[in-house]
Amino acid sequence: MALLEVKNIRKSFGKSEVLKGIDFSLDKGKVLSIIGSSGSGKTTLLRCLNFLETPNEGTISVDGNIIFNAEDTHRMSDDEIRKNRLHFGLVFQQFNLFPQYTVLDNITLAPKLRLNEEKLTKDEKKHRIDCITENAWELLKKVGLTEKSGHYPCQLSGGQQQRVAIARALALTPDILCFDEPTSALDPELTGEVLSVIRDLKSSDSTMIIVTHEMDFARHVSDEIIFMANGIIEEQGTPEQVFDSPKSPLTRSFLSKSIESY
Repeated sequence: MALLEVKNIRKSFGKSEVLKGIDFSLDKGKVLSIIGSSGSGKTTLLRCLNFLETPNEGTISVDGNIIFNAEDTHRMSDDEIRKNRLHFGLVFQQFNLFPQYTVLDNITLAPKLRLNEEKLTKDEKKHRIDCITENAWELLKKVGLTEKSGHYPCQLSGGQQQRVAIARALALTPDILCFDEPTSALDPELTGEVLSVIRDLKSSDSTMIIVTHEMDFARHVSDEIIFMANGIIEEQGTPEQVFDSPKSPLTRSFLSKSIESY
């Protein structure tokens, strides 16, 4: 059974239909890269998965359980949305770190806030906070930033901020980690350090969805590629199928232009 199943997701903004019936599935431990031109619907799809946008139609299932069904007439409460959102971790283009908190506090903030929703004794809460802090240090080690734990975002390079954002997303142990153009706000010399961290996550069997314009990276890190155009999945397959033998003229045109610009 697939870890994630997306069926007939449609999303409109006013009269503009951005997603026109998206269907795909993703197995646990696999990496899916989504490529396509600006305006093709890639980011809107990620935002729907993360409950930052509400699809007009379709269903989203995680581990066999439907967590969103557009035909369900009851309106989700904020608690339900937060609970469903925990299945996904999202790393944004612009980092979105809290400028008033240190690196360590940025990573531990959300897990600590979750403790407030649980009925814990004082000792239990202290133990959980200690575990959260210990896990944050492990994540900082994973992204190579232990020496920056007490720094503030303004004291970090763009690449370092994005690595902190990745650690923060991992702190809530999501089922699926999503990246929305994780290197688009970075200078070319900083891009490599972020892509290296994502490659390391692949080796640890993390399940990931990556919206990216880095074609070479997508080819080598992905198990599956989706090419989106005009709000639909124009082509889907292994990296070899999509990059070496694309069937769609739109895919061939996009890849030829991407390779030329690269």
